[in-house]
Amino acid sequence: MLMSDKGAFTTLVNKADSGKRLDRIVASIISDYSRSFSASLIRDGKILVYGTVKKPGYRVKTGDEICGFIPPPEPLLLEPEPLEIDIIYEDEHLAVINKQPGLIVHPAPGCHRGTLVNGLLYHCPDLKGIGGKLRPGIVHRLDKDTSGVMVVAKSNAAHNNLALQFKLRKIKKKYLAIVHGKIESDSGAISLPIGRHPVNRKKMSTISRKARSAETLWKVRERFCMATLLEINLKTGRTHQIRVHCAAINYPVLGDSVYCNRKALKKIKAPRQMLHAWQLEFAHPVAKINMSFEAPLQRDMKELIKVLRS
Repeated sequence: MLMSDKGAFTTLVNKADSGKRLDRIVASIISDYSRSFSASLIRDGKILVYGTVKKPGYRVKTGDEICGFIPPPEPLLLEPEPLEIDIIYEDEHLAVINKQPGLIVHPAPGCHRGTLVNGLLYHCPDLKGIGGKLRPGIVHRLDKDTSGVMVVAKSNAAHNNLALQFKLRKIKKKYLAIVHGKIESDSGAISLPIGRHPVNRKKMSTISRKARSAETLWKVRERFCMATLLEINLKTGRTHQIRVHCAAINYPVLGDSVYCNRKALKKIKAPRQMLHAWQLEFAHPVAKINMSFEAPLQRDMKELIKVLRS
């Protein structure tokens, strides 16, 4: 294979690769990119077989000449903003963030400013681009009002590797949560499937018609009069998993206005949902060494714990 410094390449299909899909072959050539990105290049006519546009599913033959061009990353239509971001660790491949509560991770319809992505575009000028866009790679998310540690990729290679680690459940995540009620057991597990709520599409539920398996392990760290501080270990990573599971066993997260009923919300006042991503452990996507990070509790959770102890 010949690859120029401007992103153009030419390769001939060998006998071992004959019969494979074109998008799979291209993905192996440009290994820093995903197969879906390779397919989009093929559909856009940037990858040709003997000068002809083919479909991503085209089965290559021995001797086929594949020529392609990988365009430079396009600027993302988002403005970099000098937001206050607590960066725990950073290198050329990734950044580890201690996210403050109230910060939205990723832009959404009606919210294109003031997000973590806007802030990272400002703080990380060495971004290499993800999926053809000059942007940080959000591998996993925390809810707006959840605080704590999260990892962000700065290159395609790092993004793909970290995403695979999450998919294979090799990344270890521990949370701290203050829940309503005094739990008598010292530890337990919640294995209830989670999917979209059958009526309220903005909520998740354990009674969804299209649910996916979910498992949450918990143990008590401290008991108070009307609440319990839990250490939580996620075996899966479903949307709102901790909040949904805790509510399902009648110990909803304090301050969670979505999954906690009004009566419980009035009993103990909390400025937000008392959920904190405490520890994160993963293998560095390039160096392959194990890395472990811990984010201290935010001030509002510390102050509420003091109140509950008194």
